[in-house]
Amino acid sequence: MPHDNTTLHEVLVAVFQIRDGQLSVLLWQRAMDPQHGTWSLPGGLLGPDEDLPTSATRQLAEKVDVRELAHLEQLSVFSDPHRIPGPRTIASTFLGLVPSPSDPQLPQDTAWHAVAELPEMSFDHGVVVRHARKRLAAKLSYTNIAFALAPAEFTMSTLREICGEALGHPVDATNLQRILLRRKVIQATGDTAPSGRSGGRPAALFRFTEFRLRVTDEFAVLRPPT
Repeated sequence: MPHDNTTLHEVLVAVFQIRDGQLSVLLWQRAMDPQHGTWSLPGGLLGPDEDLPTSATRQLAEKVDVRELAHLEQLSVFSDPHRIPGPRTIASTFLGLVPSPSDPQLPQDTAWHAVAELPEMSFDHGVVVRHARKRLAAKLSYTNIAFALAPAEFTMSTLREICGEALGHPVDATNLQRILLRRKVIQATGDTAPSGRSGGRPAALFRFTEFRLRVTDEFAVLRPPT
């Protein structure tokens, strides 16, 4: 179908959180055509007086009632002339992260879905989610971005699970602790977690040293254990 000369600009946000041990993305279900019943990323048209980050935060607040993110960054622009029906619509996409155990109250048409088991997605939104996942996995290796997924205090076992799920492969807790302490990304709190039912030595608690993104080793890669 040919397009008219109108070009629209929308903003989409892939919001990730570790929920029930799985990297999950926030989606809302379309109630009308086109593609009724499929699942979309939260977003909408860029306002005439908005910059892109302002639009992204507004869309999240208005569409899915998410008002606090630990991290938000722009991903890329999707500009295929035929990416959605109707007037040509360019999409600027963002990655947003919500830490555990935050539990935003969501509208009825909105839900978290495991990234590994996405439902039927609207238009090219599944591509956007996969792109966001790759960006997150890459940045886990060379930045401190895990602060935006972790609770305020955590054991290394918990952080290992978070990083492993976001990366898509297992992470060795001892190696992770050594690397992050050497880079001054985390520090011990001096406290320990409560012992489990099986008893044993209480695990040390850690926290991140900063809560804004910084590069810690631009050449680093967190690889699966051999």
